[in-house]
Amino acid sequence: MRLFKASGRGERNHGWLKTNHSFSFADFYEPSLLSFGALLVLNDDTVAPGRGFGMHPHKNMEIITIPMTGALRHEDSLGNSATVKAGEVQLMSAGTGVVHSEMNASETEPVHLFQIWIVPNMQNVPPRYEQKAFTLIPNALTSVISPTGENDTFRIYQNAYLALGSYEKPASETYKTHSEANGVYLFVIEGEVTMSGYELEARDAVGISEAGEVSFMTNGPTKVLFIEVPLVS
Repeated sequence: MRLFKASGRGERNHGWLKTNHSFSFADFYEPSLLSFGALLVLNDDTVAPGRGFGMHPHKNMEIITIPMTGALRHEDSLGNSATVKAGEVQLMSAGTGVVHSEMNASETEPVHLFQIWIVPNMQNVPPRYEQKAFTLIPNALTSVISPTGENDTFRIYQNAYLALGSYEKPASETYKTHSEANGVYLFVIEGEVTMSGYELEARDAVGISEAGEVSFMTNGPTKVLFIEVPLVS
C-alpha cells in the first residue's frame, strides 16, 4: 500500500489552465510518480472560460474525461461534435489515431474536470468516441468503465475498471478485485476516507497491490474515484 498525498502532485498554473498531475506529465517529471500500472495519467484540471485544449493528436490510449462542474465542447477527426456536461463521462479510445479538441463550453464560468489515461492492451484498434450520463448510486460505488461493457458501462481495451462513489453520510465499502494481477487506486475527490489506518483528505490517494479485497470508510459527505488496473500494462 502506498499513500499519495495531494501536496505531492505536480501543480502547474498556465493562466488559462490550472492543473495538478498525480503522475509525471508534460514538464512535471518525478521518477517515483511515473504511473500506477496501466494508469498513466490522472490530471485535475480547471480551465478558464472560453479556453481549452485545441486540436491535438492521440494514438493507442484509453482517455476518460469526467467534468465535475461546467461543460466541455468536444470536436474530433471522427466527425463527432458534442458538449460534455457535469454528470456525464467521456471515453475516447484513440487506437490508430484521432485528433480532437476539448474547450470550455462557457464564456463566463470555468470548467473543472478529471482526465484519465489508461494504457490499452490492444494496439491500433479503430478509434471510437462515446459519452454518457451516469446516475450515481447513493452511498455506493457506481461502475463506469469495464473491459466488457457489462452493466451499461463503457468498454475499454484493458482489463481495467473505474467507478465513481458519492456518499452523503458515513459508510463502509468493500471491493473485490477482478484479477490477482490488478491493483486498485483510490482517489478522494471531496471529503474524508479512512483506509487501512490512513486518513485521506480531498485529493489524497492510496495505491494498493495484491489486495484481492479492499475496504474503506467514508467519514461524511464524500466523493471518490476508484480505479482497478493491471500493475503491469
